[in-house]
Amino acid sequence: GSFIVFSLLMAAVFYPIAGHWIWGGGWLQKMGMWDFAGSTVVHSAGGWAALAGVLLLGPREGKYRSDGGIKPIFGHNMSTTALGVFVLWFGWFGFNPGSTMAANASDISRIAVTTNMAAAAGTISATVLSWLTAGKPDLSMILNGALAGLVAITAPCAFVSVGASVVIGLIAGALVVAAVPLFDRARLDDPVGALSVHLVNGVFGTLAVGLFANDAVMPGTTGNGLFYGGGFRLLGIQALGVAAVGAFVFTVALSAWALIRAVMGMRVGRDEEIGGLDVGEHGMEAYPDFETFVTR
Repeated sequence: GSFIVFSLLMAAVFYPIAGHWIWGGGWLQKMGMWDFAGSTVVHSAGGWAALAGVLLLGPREGKYRSDGGIKPIFGHNMSTTALGVFVLWFGWFGFNPGSTMAANASDISRIAVTTNMAAAAGTISATVLSWLTAGKPDLSMILNGALAGLVAITAPCAFVSVGASVVIGLIAGALVVAAVPLFDRARLDDPVGALSVHLVNGVFGTLAVGLFANDAVMPGTTGNGLFYGGGFRLLGIQALGVAAVGAFVFTVALSAWALIRAVMGMRVGRDEEIGGLDVGEHGMEAYPDFETFVTR
């Protein structure tokens, strides 16, 4: 129930306000901020709201030990996880190219290519770096690397070259591998790496417009970013937008979560958490192979 209430507030109030600032003729759009398909409007905004929720919800039982150790709690089925990521990857071809809002074959095809290349590059860099740091390629990191590349390219996909999209994806994959353990060390329990994917790379993707935008790709829009001789102006506007949306969404989300926790509660009981929400919320075992107790 608490999640449904927060989701309603997020979808009906928080997202539309931030979206209007950037997409609806609001003050950030008038200043010259660009976020083509939503690295900030969708992804980092959701990441800031998730961070607020994580802070108030606290970690799962047994995640952080009293001696300072961190206990990994693994997903139940990595094959299903991989399938879900590929479904998302495919769906991004509607998300990013569809944001052209017009049947322009040249723009749509170019955006599809930059989107795909960033995702592939994020997958590669996350694979290599997780292999180097952990000794083996970590599938969860690899999959999050693909998503990180997709999130990071969402803002600049229409404004950057294919080569730049590869660089953006490589950086995004590296950021995920670095961010996941950092959040764990800060004792912010993020079971699926959503903060590392959506918050960190939503911020990076928005800033990437200010770094990699190339006026020759889509003339008359962003102008050139820092790496193409455009100076710091566009990067500064992008950074201001990131900070403004982050401050707004985090503040209102933290307030909303706090109110929800005070009025209706936010967390299930310990026994229900250990037993599984499939049992507590739905009255059945979703994964009988992992059954922890018998229900009647």
